Amino acid sequence: MNMATIFAESRQLPHIPKVVQELIESFRDDNANANDISRKVALDQALTAKVLRLANSAHYGLSRTVSNPQDAVVLLGLSTLRTMVLASGVTSAMKAPAGFDQKTFWRDSFAVASLAKWLARYMPDGDKETAFTCGMLHSIGLMLIHIVLPDDAANINESVRLGGHRHTAETARLGFTSADVGTELAKRWKFPEEIQQAIQDQSNPDLDQPFSNLGGLIYIAKYLHTAHQNDLTEEELVEKFPVRVARHIGLDLRQIRAAVAECRDLESGFEDILND
Repeated sequence: MNMATIFAESRQLPHIPKVVQELIESFRDDNANANDISRKVALDQALTAKVLRLANSAHYGLSRTVSNPQDAVVLLGLSTLRTMVLASGVTSAMKAPAGFDQKTFWRDSFAVASLAKWLARYMPDGDKETAFTCGMLHSIGLMLIHIVLPDDAANINESVRLGGHRHTAETARLGFTSADVGTELAKRWKFPEEIQQAIQDQSNPDLDQPFSNLGGLIYIAKYLHTAHQNDLTEEELVEKFPVRVARHIGLDLRQIRAAVAECRDLESGFEDILND
């Protein structure tokens, strides 16, 4: 099967709002005007409602109510507003098929995103919001396969349930992986190349292939999320930690070992947008 099959049916492909597209392009603009962006966000009422719900959640603990996107920029900053808008726009754009647990999918994605953001604190020149975005999008190709190829997706899920690696099962069944699909979608949505590359590289350490720093960061964030789901103790988590990958991307292992207990109960604060 050719991956073009996934993208051949345009009616099934997710389309993100224009303001989200413009916000994605602002990743590349060091001089992005926060006021212009917040005004554009305000033009989309549905998007604004979601952003304000997030901004006023207990997670951010602001001293006053955020009543518009301009307030959000002042109180939270452009990077945080951008992440909020991206999360709101992308989750709304993806319409999962019947039987697909979309809420669990996004909760897992946000959990990996939060862990990636936490890890970025311990990486040289780590950008926390970019790391969060990479984590949030890391499985986007998986959902798209479920939307376009539900029977193949069910077969792959069964292989994984029986103990197989997802990327191996996907390659055997489809000839490509959900990371390949996610990378192509990120490219079509015009995310920066570093985010596309991170999605592409997320399984490369297992395959003994080269990977980018952000790709390695997602790999470790996924490891931590799985470790938490499996109730590994702190000692077990540290013992099995992917040290080789961590050293490759420059993570400060001493600091991570000292702070590893912090990452167990991280919350993204974004779960509220799933309760429409």
